[in-house]
Amino acid sequence: MRTHDDAVEIHSTSTPLLRSSPFVRLWTGTMASGVATWALPFILGLAVLDRSLTGVQLGVLLATRTVGFLAAVPVSGVLADRYSRRKTVLWSGLMAAFVAPVMAMSLDRSLLLAAAAAFVMGAGQGACRPAFQALTAEVVAEPQRQQANAAITLAVRVTTLVAPTLTALLAVVVSIPVLLWGIGALWLVAALAPPAGAGSPVPSATRPNILADFADGVREARRHPWFVAGLAALTAVIATGYSATFVVLPLASRDRYGSEALLAAAMTTYTIGALAGAMIIARWRPRAQGWSALAGLSLYGLVPLSLFLPMHPGLILAAYVLAGIGIELFNVPWFTATQREVEPTKLARVSSLDFLLSYGLAPVGLALIAPAIDQFGATAVLAVCAMVCFAAPAAAAAVPSSRGFTVR
Repeated sequence: MRTHDDAVEIHSTSTPLLRSSPFVRLWTGTMASGVATWALPFILGLAVLDRSLTGVQLGVLLATRTVGFLAAVPVSGVLADRYSRRKTVLWSGLMAAFVAPVMAMSLDRSLLLAAAAAFVMGAGQGACRPAFQALTAEVVAEPQRQQANAAITLAVRVTTLVAPTLTALLAVVVSIPVLLWGIGALWLVAALAPPAGAGSPVPSATRPNILADFADGVREARRHPWFVAGLAALTAVIATGYSATFVVLPLASRDRYGSEALLAAAMTTYTIGALAGAMIIARWRPRAQGWSALAGLSLYGLVPLSLFLPMHPGLILAAYVLAGIGIELFNVPWFTATQREVEPTKLARVSSLDFLLSYGLAPVGLALIAPAIDQFGATAVLAVCAMVCFAAPAAAAAVPSSRGFTVR
């Protein structure tokens, strides 16, 4: 049962989103954090090209960043629900901002220090994700949250489409450490830009320890069968379909088609598809929103299917476009439904469980897919992954409350 009074939300439905100062500030902070999150691996990859890092060192930094993310997500979900979503965003952003110069100065001097900075930056990233999700529910009134989530997604997708070229051009005129300082500046914007939310801390008498608090969030998630089923489907698609294609696509691009052009084109068309999907779902309100979202998620199965056998590159790119459209047809209603249905005082914890399982298990999938390909061959692995991508959302759709992502 909801205990949050929609009347205290900052943004009014009578004000267009882009004219609402609180939403614009939230949008700016969320976009800055998303760009900073995306840019770090890209910039570290450029550091390998200019020999500031070796490939092994790059792997160490990305691994420690992932560990920091996974360690921070559940803790931050508890803290954001206990205290203030705005303060959680502030401190997580400041934490990531202040270690960016440390990484910049230690990158080619001390791997240990750079790895420590990567861990802290990953922790800042992990800490802000569930807090931003909960803060959106405080800042934007329920009728406009789907449009708000789509606007945030659209901004991040546009940035990831144009940013590789801009970053590569910047790398010609400025050094890698300067680009890392820029990452710190983005995290500073993410920390300072968002508005105060409308939520209030949980009374101190109801605060048990962190593990008990997180377990309470898990119980809240289990109270929504559609959420459990949808999260299981999303996790399955990411752990199999995403992982398999990230391993196979570079090999297919090089060995089957003779260059890396297909790899670059596929990533670009996927982002273009996601942009289209975000624009569609900003306005579209299907009757069976949950089923439509799960159908969109299942479209990722077209990607391993397109790599299953030698095909014209155009068919592979078409599969990536459809997969990009589908992922946003899922993501935006999924976030919106979670913000609407979950008990507001437990929203950050439930969101942290979402990020922990769906994106946190992705490295596990990547670690298992490569040995599986060596053992059984790429064709067999892609076939299994395609079947999982189609079957997992279909199984989730069989849960009655999944039809509309609501128990009502």
